[in-house]
This record gives sequence, C-alpha cells and structure tokens, in this order.
Amino acid sequence: MIVEFAPAKLNLALHVTGRRADGYHLIDSLVCFAAIGDRIALTPGPLSLTIDGPFAAGLSADADNLCLRAARLAGGQAAITLTKALPVASGIGGGSADAAAVLRGLARMGHPLPDRSERLGADVPVCLAGTPARMQGIGEVLTPLPALPPLHLMLVNPGVAVPTPAIFARLERRNNPPLPPVPAFPDAPALIGWLRTARNDLQPPAVAAAPVIADVLQALEASGALLARMSGSGATCFGLFPDASRAAAAAAALARNGWWAVATELAPDPRPR
Repeated sequence: MIVEFAPAKLNLALHVTGRRADGYHLIDSLVCFAAIGDRIALTPGPLSLTIDGPFAAGLSADADNLCLRAARLAGGQAAITLTKALPVASGIGGGSADAAAVLRGLARMGHPLPDRSERLGADVPVCLAGTPARMQGIGEVLTPLPALPPLHLMLVNPGVAVPTPAIFARLERRNNPPLPPVPAFPDAPALIGWLRTARNDLQPPAVAAAPVIADVLQALEASGALLARMSGSGATCFGLFPDASRAAAAAAALARNGWWAVATELAPDPRPR
C-alpha cells in the first residue's frame, strides 16, 4: 500500500489581478500548507475509489471525482481510498490536494507525473509541489519560496459551501494590483506584518454571499488572533496566533458554535535541507 498525505492549502493572501478572454481569472497568491489534511491510500488493482472519514458524506465516488480524474490523467490503475478529514468546497484546496496526492502516489508506483496538471484544477500544481509558493497566472505559474517561519494556526469553517464561480462572479473589481514584493521572512511577526499589507480579494464577495464568514472572522479576532483572513474563495478562515496553546483554546471555543475548528501548524517542508 502507498499512502500519501493531502495537506490543506492556505492562501495567506490572494489578489485577483485580471481576467483572460476565456473567462479564467488571473491571481497572485502566497500559498502554504497546514499539518492537517486528507489521506490517500493506493493499492495495485483496477481503478476504483472508496471514500471514508468525517466528511465522506459530502463527496461522491463517481467518475468525475478528482481522484479518479487524476488517476486517469496519469494512466494509473489502483484502488484508491480517500479518508476525507477536510470540509468539502471550503477554500483550502481539498479536492486539488487529494488529486495531487493521487498523482504523487502513482508516481511512487511507477507512473510518471503528467504534464499540465492544472487541467485537473487551478490549485493542483501548487498542491503537487506541496511547498510554500507564490502562485500566479490561473495557478500554473509557481515561484517556490523559502520555508516560512513556524506559524500557530487555527482553521475554522462554519459549515456553508461557497461555490468558487459564484464568488468570482460577485467581484466588483478584477484588475487589482499584484502582491507586494515577497521577501524572506525571518520570523512570524515579519510574515504577519507583510500579510497586513496584502489581502484576499475574494473575501468581500464571499462575505456578501455568506455573511456567517464575517462572524467567523470577528470570532477569530476576539479570540486573540494576530491576523484573521479567509482562505481561497471560502468559507474556511484562518487565524494566526502567538502560540500553540492560544490557538488550541480558540479552536475549542469556536467549535462550541457548531463550526469545524482545529488548531494546527505548517506542514513540514518536503524539500531537502
């Protein structure tokens, strides 16, 4: 059995910088990965998909599932088990991370990584890399970044699905300035200070579509987050906390609202040191 971790992807900042003639939006985003995620297990055999885990009910194992599409793109045959620990359609790249994990697992089984993995989704290339990056274009232009300083994170999802196309459709402005220059960050305060000069352009339209996102952000700030922001097109939000104990306490408090709330940290950087 081959097992691959599919970590949650976080857009620490996301600027929408334009729109192509084919309707795809151009973005400029600082992306990292959390130490919480889904699990993919592959065993040799005819192509199939089984889904279990806390959020299995939100997914179908039909032919259009990204895990199966990834396997077909790679030309791989395997029995795939997806243990779904992340909320579905939540702005943290769950489906793309799962597809990327399938591709990595099949590569370990001898199937070459396919060209143009972005055909599976804009987030798949960065999830396939699995390292901090600046993501531009429609997601296919990646600039690897040095390892980020340790961060104490808390992720919160209020249990509402926010369809990405609907959020982009609500954008009032699509030609925003790109991210400011991305330096090397010596510590978490330097990173947080830089993030305050950036934003998520999808946050205002997502709040308009699902006002509970504003409640989540306010709760994060009230719980002591040094920075609270939505990831991707939502509805998952993250808070950056001074230490692990305060992140854990805030997660316990916000979970009492019936929200999915977890304290975590950055995933280990897979690049050799």
